[in-house]
Amino acid sequence: MSFIKSALILLWRIWFYVLMIVPILIMLPFLIVFTSSEKFYPQFFVCARIWAKIILFGMGFRVKTKADQVPKKHKSYMLVANHTSMVDIMLMLSIVKQPFVFIGKKELGKIPIFGFFYRRTCILVDRNNQKSRLGAFEEAQRRLKQGNSICIFPEGGVPGDQSIILDQFKDGAFRLAIEHQIPIVPITFHDNKKRFPYKLFAGGPGTLRVKIHHFICTEGLEATQRKQLKDQTYKIILRELTDPGTC
Repeated sequence: MSFIKSALILLWRIWFYVLMIVPILIMLPFLIVFTSSEKFYPQFFVCARIWAKIILFGMGFRVKTKADQVPKKHKSYMLVANHTSMVDIMLMLSIVKQPFVFIGKKELGKIPIFGFFYRRTCILVDRNNQKSRLGAFEEAQRRLKQGNSICIFPEGGVPGDQSIILDQFKDGAFRLAIEHQIPIVPITFHDNKKRFPYKLFAGGPGTLRVKIHHFICTEGLEATQRKQLKDQTYKIILRELTDPGTC
């Protein structure tokens, strides 16, 4: 890779963090008000979607979505997707209109400015700490009872081995979905790893393809069936990732 190309990619990646921060500063008064109480969460969610779309557009990404089903208003869902990039968060906010709450790793809360609002609105979890995992599960239950949806990347993080197409899923999302009898919404992100990987001098503008699959009903399922539900969801996303002709 030439020095000029490497320098351009580096500048483009720095621009990503500028785009993360500047809209937050512009919307700061509204964000402070909307994060002061959970009753304002729907208003905060609108701001979050605007923020996400600004970043995607500013980075030169074009979102192409194919949906077998569309989430309905005033209904809770468990949103699950493969996790390969930082833009997964923005893309999820961009494609889902109904308010949902992220369950995400606590490390993102350390990002300046962004982290402040991330800590106030998302459910943070230290996946290496059993007490933290239990606390996150209980908080997710509370937010579901408020009528929100929940978004979890069930791989538990971005796989360290970049050759892994889809890492094994954790149980949490499927346990919650069964307990609250809410549908699973499997979502496949095709291009995020290619367009904005964690590798520093890689990536570039282009299309981000998304597939929202048929929802998986959990009505009548029991806790002992969560592995079956997890495996079913895993196979749907893996099949989509390994068949380039489907999206």
